[in-house]
Amino acid sequence: MDGKADLHLHTTFSDGALSPSELLERARQAGLTAISITDHDHTGGLDEAADLAGKNGIVVVPGVELSTIVGEADVHILGYFINHRDSRLQEYLELFRKERRKRAERIVEKLNGMHIPLTLAAVLRRAGAGSVGRPHIATALVEEGLIGTYQEAFSKYIGFGKPAYEKKYLISPREAIALVAAAGGLSFLAHPSTFINEEVLQEIIDAGIDGIEVVHPSHSPELVAHYSAIVSEYFLLASGGSDFHGGKRNDRESFGKYFISTEYVDMMRRRLR
Repeated sequence: MDGKADLHLHTTFSDGALSPSELLERARQAGLTAISITDHDHTGGLDEAADLAGKNGIVVVPGVELSTIVGEADVHILGYFINHRDSRLQEYLELFRKERRKRAERIVEKLNGMHIPLTLAAVLRRAGAGSVGRPHIATALVEEGLIGTYQEAFSKYIGFGKPAYEKKYLISPREAIALVAAAGGLSFLAHPSTFINEEVLQEIIDAGIDGIEVVHPSHSPELVAHYSAIVSEYFLLASGGSDFHGGKRNDRESFGKYFISTEYVDMMRRRLR
């Protein structure tokens, strides 16, 4: 392949605003050659995307994004080229989604205790068939007229350390890496500049990660160069993308702006072989 690849995209099957078909159309308009749908704890959008990929002339790399923890650091692991029908993987993803719903219930209870009359039903309506998360809670708070802005939901109530915050159900990076490998895929550390210091990064490399997301909206040119050097030093693979969600995230400008060459996708395939 020769072109642009965005390997970090979300749909309505997690906390994205676009359906898989809408996302593919947006990708076509942006001139992307390859994409990966990496919904949180959900692979429900992959079959629809694969069916439409040929019509759009876009390669769809099957993906997923898993949440893990190292100490107090929330570490996200991207899985690429997974067999998304793998039974063990699906058992874990179902468990994660159930725990996400329990977390949403606890957050709503905390908000109710603060005299904010949000209902779980209102949150679940926003999540639809996807895995429920804090973005759905923030959206519900705004659309139900309970707060002014999406950002306010996180800064005042549900962000880390705020009064209605609740921890996610998390596994270790090593467990996530093994889960992705068992499903035939490659594991990548997502947006390492977020909550990850060099000690944690080294621990994740030692756990057997296959690559690092080098290109991301949160990465300055200096950080891109820094993580590229680490990839070379440890013989890892490089990935990148926009981490696009759409909707109230206000990240529309990221789409088509943050990408990697499809040569890196070919390198992933060679590593798998």
